Amino acid sequence: MIIREYKPQDINRMIQIWNEVVESGIAFPQEDLLTKETGVAFFSSQTYCAVAVEETNQEVVGLYILHPNNIGRCGHICNASYAVFSQKLGRHIGEQLVLDCLEQAKKHGFKILQFNAVVESNIHARHLYERLGFIPLGIIPNGFRTKDGYYENICPYYHEL
Repeated sequence: MIIREYKPQDINRMIQIWNEVVESGIAFPQEDLLTKETGVAFFSSQTYCAVAVEETNQEVVGLYILHPNNIGRCGHICNASYAVFSQKLGRHIGEQLVLDCLEQAKKHGFKILQFNAVVESNIHARHLYERLGFIPLGIIPNGFRTKDGYYENICPYYHEL
């Protein structure tokens, strides 16, 4: 697996993978799907975007976005989101994306990587984050509305860079 900065030719696949997560309604806060136009604008507006590419066939199978979590006096804190193509889950692609993101965040001058809204039932992500040294900050009750209208707790995390 190769983790690299995204290229314009990756955009269609990135949109497909991103939209798959949005459509599931169980992890990302977004409700609107990306189009080619909005996807280009969305990914290009991030501080950094990377893709996970299979070495054998050059297929993009995952991605992350990295951007400031806030502005001004809190601008040293960044945020990230990760998406892995559902047919490739369980192959530790997410772990490789998170590790690369930690390096890129530091390279871009951030001091802390914070996740605002990890859904409590996303146990695979939560275990990964904790194994990689992220610190849980507690629970926000009913902070995430799933696609079916059910409310779930969210668990913020942070990692000092």
